[in-house]
Amino acid sequence: MIEHAILLSAGQGSRLLPLTAERPKCLIDCSGKSLIEWQIEMLARGGVKRIDVVTGFMTDMVEEHLAAIRDPRVDISIRFNPFYKVADNLGSCWIAREAMRGDFLILNGDTLVSEEIVRKVQQPSDWPVAVTVDVKDAYDSDDMKVEREGERLVHIGKTLTAQQSNAESIGFLAFRGEGVELFRETVRQAMRTPEGVQHWYLKVIDSIAPTGKVGTVSIEGMDWAEVDFLNDIEIATKLTDTWV
Repeated sequence: MIEHAILLSAGQGSRLLPLTAERPKCLIDCSGKSLIEWQIEMLARGGVKRIDVVTGFMTDMVEEHLAAIRDPRVDISIRFNPFYKVADNLGSCWIAREAMRGDFLILNGDTLVSEEIVRKVQQPSDWPVAVTVDVKDAYDSDDMKVEREGERLVHIGKTLTAQQSNAESIGFLAFRGEGVELFRETVRQAMRTPEGVQHWYLKVIDSIAPTGKVGTVSIEGMDWAEVDFLNDIEIATKLTDTWV
């Protein structure tokens, strides 16, 4: 059982403007709870006991919101990313690198996952790095596409061709054993390059893939949602309505 999770919740969610003009994406309401409350709830149900939340945009508002969550199942810590405006989420991983000790999960701040998915990702795995994926008939330019052979991840990125793509990342990863140090060190190295701040952390995963240490976990048929655009909120709310 992986008891530690890192939530990447630093972004504003500019594609949701004007809804996110004065509150960050992670505080959007879905069925009476914020997006981040649902994430914490489902992680806790799945056995997570410690959560590091990386904040950025309007961090004071997020910190106040998190302080009001009284959940004896989880211990919540906050790590502020002061570079959120100029760095992509690789920067948030760099900010949280010292928390990457022992096995851990990473969940994107805009991804809603069910308890069933958390438990599936928690199942024992021989992969040092495991990327949770879903499958659909076709993938668009905004999907974080995955090329896999069996369970092994070959490539991950938004620019993969239709011929390469046979899954998509939902933004939920597990790191076990040697995968912890491998990821932390690769993040450190990437952030020391001039272009490091411009990258998603999944570019680091793509760079690790040739080692053969990155696998996939399919959650095909299970319930999840990504909140990127205004129309996603309705889809997400329909999902969380079933969790109330």
